Amino acid sequence: MRFLSTYLFPAMWLTYLAYWQAMATSVKASSRHEPILSRLLRMILMCCAIVLLWIPRIRLGALDRRLFPPGVWSFWAGAVITVAGLLFSVWARRHLGKNWSQEVTVKEGHELITSGPYALVRHPIYTGLLAALAGTALSLGEWRGLLAVALVFIVLWRKLRLEETWMRDHFGDSYATYCQRVARLVPYAF
Repeated sequence: MRFLSTYLFPAMWLTYLAYWQAMATSVKASSRHEPILSRLLRMILMCCAIVLLWIPRIRLGALDRRLFPPGVWSFWAGAVITVAGLLFSVWARRHLGKNWSQEVTVKEGHELITSGPYALVRHPIYTGLLAALAGTALSLGEWRGLLAVALVFIVLWRKLRLEETWMRDHFGDSYATYCQRVARLVPYAF
């Protein structure tokens, strides 16, 4: 079990990141870009979350305390939730196709995607990512994991609000209608 707890989660996340990087090359050109300071702030907060989740040797006082006792159930429940979240995110990324971008952009020939995972939530990549982080935090079982999830939620919430503003500007009424039909992050939760 010690071997799994040391290597399983890093292997899942590194595989996910490698896939993400490989897919980043096959996208449409952008016609509008997110400001660099916005991207920089997001990267700093994401790095803080990574440190909280994956570098437990850095002692953080009260954040090192356990939310619940360590056990097999929390490890495996966390692993299942992490895998499910990562796969949901990958499904959304694949479904979005060449319209995807790591930063907030409007692509040349941008299409409004409303099928597949986008019929369940408007931001399924973020939903999957947050679920995967929550699973990883559950497995870790410390307060630092909860703080990492909260930081990433704040980052993604800010990003999705900017995206939605740009989508409303670009797609007009069709995006407004889509927003009335589909929740942002949690299916059927308006």
